[in-house]
Amino acid sequence: MSGEILYSEAAIDFLEELWGDGFLSPGGKDEVNRVLQGIDLTGLRVLDIGSGSGACAILFVTEHGAAHVVGIDVEDPVCEAARARVAAAGVSDRVTIEKVDPGPLPFPDASFDLVFSKDSIVHIPDKAALAADVFRVLRPGGRFAASDWLISHDGDPSPEMAAYIAAEDLNFAMSSPATYERAMKAAGFLDVELVNRNPWYAEVAAGELAWLTGDKRADLEARYGADFVAAQINTWTRLVGVLRSGEHCPHHIKGRKPA
Repeated sequence: MSGEILYSEAAIDFLEELWGDGFLSPGGKDEVNRVLQGIDLTGLRVLDIGSGSGACAILFVTEHGAAHVVGIDVEDPVCEAARARVAAAGVSDRVTIEKVDPGPLPFPDASFDLVFSKDSIVHIPDKAALAADVFRVLRPGGRFAASDWLISHDGDPSPEMAAYIAAEDLNFAMSSPATYERAMKAAGFLDVELVNRNPWYAEVAAGELAWLTGDKRADLEARYGADFVAAQINTWTRLVGVLRSGEHCPHHIKGRKPA
């Protein structure tokens, strides 16, 4: 990733309005809970990769019983938003937000019981290196649970997918389910599971586009600017197209480090 700020304060405000306070990716609290289905966080030490503006980390300690969460991100605006949200929630003793540089995770081996990520590892090009590093920082028996935005195939994206990625302008490095599965297994993970969430998000994104272009548009333009809203509508129009084709296929990704 470059030094360019990808998530400005305006972008954060807009995405939170769309997806819920503290959430910078689709589905909010309900989708986070679906990613965590079958995993008991009680008493666990958790790493949240790409913690955004902090809602997931807070959720883990307030509703899932995690002992401590370390949330990491690479940009000042989201880290500042997350720290403010953590302080307002009164959980600063159980949630730590750290700005990190892109690259290897800055933690010792076997530091965490769970590594979580919500739609952020799409920004990390080398999935094999990521999987190996996640495996390294997990304690024996630890779990990896994430959602991410995937492309359905290896090789070059279609022109429609390339146009969508360009419209997002967020340094996406999308990989296929096969690439993720190979990376996880090569790192040593067991019980590797990938669940395609395309049918769910195809429907949700169509609703988001309708929201952007409907009765709220004038109000959104008054608060964010007409150019900003027009850019979002362009992005969501292209997003809906590649979701409907199936080429854009968000997934849940899980694995377990041997005990």
